[in-house]
Amino acid sequence: MNIVLGVSGGIAAYKAVMVARLLAEEGHDVHIVPTEDALHFVGKPTWEAISRHPVTTSVHENVAEVRHVALGQQADLVIVAPATANTLAKMATGIADNLLGTTLLATQAPVLVAPAMHTQMWLHPATQANMATLRSRGVQVIGPDKGRLTGADSGPGRMSEPAEIVQRAIELLAAREAHGDLAGVRIVVSAGGTREPIDPVRYIGNRSSGRQGGALAQAAAARGATVTVLAANVEDAVLAEIADLPAVDIEQVGTAADLQEAVQRHADSADVIVMAAAVADYRVESVHDTKLRKEEASGPVLSLELVENPDILRGLVAARRPGQIIVGFAAETASDEDALLELGRSKLARKGVDLLAVNAVGWTQGFESTENTLYVLAAGGELVATASGTKREAADGLLDAIAGLPGRQKL
Repeated sequence: MNIVLGVSGGIAAYKAVMVARLLAEEGHDVHIVPTEDALHFVGKPTWEAISRHPVTTSVHENVAEVRHVALGQQADLVIVAPATANTLAKMATGIADNLLGTTLLATQAPVLVAPAMHTQMWLHPATQANMATLRSRGVQVIGPDKGRLTGADSGPGRMSEPAEIVQRAIELLAAREAHGDLAGVRIVVSAGGTREPIDPVRYIGNRSSGRQGGALAQAAAARGATVTVLAANVEDAVLAEIADLPAVDIEQVGTAADLQEAVQRHADSADVIVMAAAVADYRVESVHDTKLRKEEASGPVLSLELVENPDILRGLVAARRPGQIIVGFAAETASDEDALLELGRSKLARKGVDLLAVNAVGWTQGFESTENTLYVLAAGGELVATASGTKREAADGLLDAIAGLPGRQKL
C-alpha cells in the first residue's frame, strides 16, 4: 500500500522514525512529508534512508510532477505523527501553506493523526474544538497517551507508541480494501460486565474490563464488518481504542436488564451477535433508595434477597431469524483443560448457540489481563478452534471460526 507519513515539528518526531520503519518492514511504500519545523528534530537524510524516497517540505520542488497534489491522490492512507497543535489547527481550517497541508487537502484516503503536545495545549478549548471538527470529517485519531512529557511534566499529550500507530494503520488499510471476509456483515458485540445496584452507592458486579469485547470490535471492523458495541461498564481506556473507528458504534448499558433491552433492539438487524459481556446471573430484589448504613442494621450480618436475571442468551437463540449466528461466552474456573471444556459443553447444550467461546478465569487470568485463550466449541460440543495470545489475537481466532461456520448463508 502507498502510505504518506506526515511529520510535524515536535520532539515526538523521533518516534515517527520507528513508525516509518515498521510500515516499510510490513512491505508498504512509505513517503515522508515533514514540515520545515520537523526537520529541526529529524533531518532529511534519516527520512530518505528509511523511506527510499526523496523528501521535501516545499510545493515548489518537482513541480512538473504536480507533487503537491499527486502525493495525496495516490495515497491509500495518510498518517500525521506527531500531529502538533499547530498542524491540527491548520488541518481543521484547511490551511495548506506547505507540502503536508496540500497533501491533506488533495487526498481522499483515510487520515490518521497521532496528537503530541503539552497537556495544557491538548486540553485548550481551541485544540479540543479543532479535534471535534476533524473527527466530524472522519479523521481517525489515536492517542494521545498519558505519561511523561518533555521535561518533568506528565499528563495527557504523549504520542502513542509507534507499534500502536502502525497497528491502527494496518486496521484502516484492511477495512479500506473492502474485500475483507466480514465486509458488509453487521455484528453486535456485548462487552464488559453488568452491575446490579444494591443502593445508590453499591452494586453487585464482576471484574470484566471489556478488553476482549473491545478487541472483537476492533478485529471485526478491520475485517470490514459494521459493529455495534453494547458496552457494560467498560474501562475508559478500552472505549478510547474503539471510539474513533468509523465502523463501530458504542451504546452504553449498565444492568443486565439494560443489556437485554439493547441487544433485543439491535438483534433484528444483526447478522452475528457475540455476547462477550459478563452478565450478572442475579440482581437485588429490592434496591434501596438511600445508602444502607451499618449503624442502622439489625446486627452484624446483612442479608440481601437476590432474584434471577433473565437469560439473555437463550432469549436471543429462541428469537433468532434464519441464518443469524449467535455466539456465547463462558468464563469458568476449572482445575484443568478437560474440566473447563466439560463446563463449556454443558453450557453450550443449555444455551443452544452456534458457537461458545470458553475461557478460564481466576485471580490472575482472564479478567483484567491483556492475554487470553479461547476454546471455541461448535453445536454438538466439538472443539473447532483454540485462539490464544493477546486478546486481539484471540478475537481474530474467534472471528475465523465464525466466518468458517458450515451450513450458514455466506457472511
